[in-house]
Amino acid sequence: MLFEEIIIYGSVLLLVLVVLWFYIRLQKKTSKKTAEKIEIAKQVGLHEPVSLHPVIDLGTCIKSGACVEACPEKDIIGIVHGRASLVNAAECVGHGACFHACPVEAISLVIGTEKRGVDLPHVSENFETNVPGIYIAGELGGMGLIKNSVEQGEQAMNSIAQTLTKKGGDPTGAVTYDVVIIGAGPAGISASLTAKRHGLNFLTVEQDSLGGTVFNFPRSKIVMTAPVELPLHGKVKLFDTSKKELLDLWNEALSKNGITIREHTKVEGIQMDGDIFRVMTAKGEEFKTKNVLLAIGRRGSPRKLGVPGEGLEKVAYRLLEPELVIGKNVVVVGGGDSAIEAALSLVVQNSVVLSYRSDAFSRVKPKNREKLEAAIAAGKIDVKLKSNVVKIDKELVELAETGGTQALKNDLVYIFAGGELPTQFLQKTGVEIKKRFGYTVKKHR
Repeated sequence: MLFEEIIIYGSVLLLVLVVLWFYIRLQKKTSKKTAEKIEIAKQVGLHEPVSLHPVIDLGTCIKSGACVEACPEKDIIGIVHGRASLVNAAECVGHGACFHACPVEAISLVIGTEKRGVDLPHVSENFETNVPGIYIAGELGGMGLIKNSVEQGEQAMNSIAQTLTKKGGDPTGAVTYDVVIIGAGPAGISASLTAKRHGLNFLTVEQDSLGGTVFNFPRSKIVMTAPVELPLHGKVKLFDTSKKELLDLWNEALSKNGITIREHTKVEGIQMDGDIFRVMTAKGEEFKTKNVLLAIGRRGSPRKLGVPGEGLEKVAYRLLEPELVIGKNVVVVGGGDSAIEAALSLVVQNSVVLSYRSDAFSRVKPKNREKLEAAIAAGKIDVKLKSNVVKIDKELVELAETGGTQALKNDLVYIFAGGELPTQFLQKTGVEIKKRFGYTVKKHR
């Protein structure tokens, strides 16, 4: 009997040791591969984060791997020597999925690094700026992506509704609106639906068209987003969806709730008049309101190159209908997702040169990188790294490269050099802007 027990326990122990051996071996192999990826990321300039990104508390991390599995972009976080580590940090686009997935709250979401600061407006925990009554939600406050912006739009409007309840009504009748929402992107749409839910008297204006930044995506662009709760509509599960499908969804939600967005209405100024705000538009209109919610995004206007010929009609800063561009010699300028997606959408029917000033594409979604590499391998696109446009004329584009200057035959130029933070507009309104270095946006859930 004793001998049988020894055999049984010995067999179990041996099995445990074998499993443990394989587990440790697997962990070492995974750790080695991740460490190699980090070294490659450092060599190609992808290890330094450029926007909202996770910071891991190694003293708390239990190497559950939940953050690695949760990341929609993949290869942003990996396990090295039993601890979570950033890998391709520059490709992080701030989903925040890792933050929510960590079972021990070892992850914080941070904007900027110790070396690289990011200009951000002053915003409190309830989304109010240093100017009482002016709120900010979405990308302008540092939290990009559709899911984050939708959540912030709702949260900011909840804060406004609570403040209005505490203050009571306006017996003087001096104001027309409880709140004016500026911007009809994801944050503005969510805020509008939330304002409707609270029964507020509100107005939403958009300088372009419904969707804001999303409207300006190339038509073929695939929007990557996680499930999100849209106010007055319910849970929306959109993982891979076109711009049109997303805009149709928003139009449906707004229409069902009787909400009309005033499109093509650009706000040029906000002035305080006692304890109310006067919102003035480029059309000469003026709206009086108790509160203002800024949901305008960070790119108030496209950043220009400042080169001769940039004002020609053939130069554009957005691409709405790539399928209508046929048989042209096109130069696309930029190294982000927008530039690469535009270039890829044009290569089917045109000759395309992609010009980027750096020596590597440091902030590109993995799917876009794969498609670009495939297009380069197939000879469908001519990529010129470390190049700068120095002159544009009716028939040519002049590029400065390491070996000298090259003139390219050209019909169209699309520039995707980002946008300027609407600093002047914010400062005129009184909103403070500070450069943040390693600024923690979320510490806990």
